[in-house]
Amino acid sequence: MDARTRILNRVRRALEGRPKALLPEHPHSPFPEDPIPLLLARLAENGAEPHLLSPEGAQALLRELAQGLPGVAFGQGVPTPFREGLNPLPPEEAPLGVSWALFAVAETGTLALSSADGRRAQLLPPTHLVLVERERVYPTLLQAFQDLKELPSALGLHSGPSKSADIGQVMVKGVHGPGRLIVAVLT
Repeated sequence: MDARTRILNRVRRALEGRPKALLPEHPHSPFPEDPIPLLLARLAENGAEPHLLSPEGAQALLRELAQGLPGVAFGQGVPTPFREGLNPLPPEEAPLGVSWALFAVAETGTLALSSADGRRAQLLPPTHLVLVERERVYPTLLQAFQDLKELPSALGLHSGPSKSADIGQVMVKGVHGPGRLIVAVLT
C-alpha cells in the first residue's frame, strides 16, 4: 500500500461515525419576485453607482457623463441611439467606456460582460458605464446560465469597480480596470 492510500484510509477511519456537515441555507432565499431592488442594493454595496432608468434616461446620463470629455469608447453591443452625438475614441484614449451587459445577477450585484462586446472598452477607460436590460436581470447566476442560449468565448463577471489591497493592505481603486463603475438598468 502506498503512502497516499494509507493517509486517506486514516482520514476515512477518523471520520467514521461523525455526522455529515449540513450546508447552510441559502442566505437570500426565497428570492423576491422582482430582482431589481436586490441588484441595485448589491451594486451599491459593491461600490458601483446603480440607476434604474428608461432608455432615454440612460442616454441623458451618458451625455452628462461624457460632457467635457474628448470622447467615449463603445463596446460592440452598444445600440446606435446611445452612440449618437458622441465622439468615439479607442479604449486606450477614452476616459469613459460604455458596454452592453449580457445579463446581471441580483444575488451578488454582478454584471456579465461578453468578450464579443470588446474587453478593451470594458477594462481600459477609468470610468465604465454598463447598460443592462431589465429582462436580463436574474436572481441567481444559475438562473442566468440556465437561460443563456450560447456562451461567448469569454465572460467577464464584474461585481463593482476594480479594487485591490495587495500592497500594504491599503485599498486602491482602478488598479486592474475602471475605478468607477456606473450601471444603468433599462426599464
